[in-house]
Amino acid sequence: MKKLSMLVDFVSGTPQFRITESIDKQSPIYNLYSQTDLLEDLVGIPAEDDGKKRLRTRDDVNTLFTGDVLFSLISGSASVIREEHRGYLYTQNYVKLVPKEKLNGQFLVYLLNENSAIKKQLLNGLQGSKVLKYTLKQIKDLEIPTLPFIEKQKIIGEIYFKQLRLQALKNRAAKQETMIRLHQLGEVMKHDRESV
Repeated sequence: MKKLSMLVDFVSGTPQFRITESIDKQSPIYNLYSQTDLLEDLVGIPAEDDGKKRLRTRDDVNTLFTGDVLFSLISGSASVIREEHRGYLYTQNYVKLVPKEKLNGQFLVYLLNENSAIKKQLLNGLQGSKVLKYTLKQIKDLEIPTLPFIEKQKIIGEIYFKQLRLQALKNRAAKQETMIRLHQLGEVMKHDRESV
């Protein structure tokens, strides 16, 4: 068993309270990365709610690149950044995980999100804590099981992300079908009232 700190480097997000907002129209504007964005990156489907928070600043801030692995200290889950979120500013609620050795990003996300031993370690770390937020130390100290060869990691990671997307598509289709059925039932009720 190796600790996660032996496998990856950590780049913490920019503390939001330290960012000086600018009113100068020449200053760059950044979208702030959110939990909704993390879910979008996991399932590969844009969320219906698109209320993006934006920030204008000249400060030096940490931003995301396509393919980065990002861990949320709020939800305790990770994802790989998709092209849609490239250039987004990430705050202190997130930590970028940069693999040091042969470690596939999608496989790392699969391990962090689905491995029962890792989930148990994360939950144990929250016990007794008043604020339900994970710490960087906790993440660094996670014990990671022996890794399979890189080729096998890639296959597992790809299947994992494809399965999450498939499940999300099925859920969305089921939700739309329910809305159609409820609308039809409403029409039937309306028709019955009119015929009385």
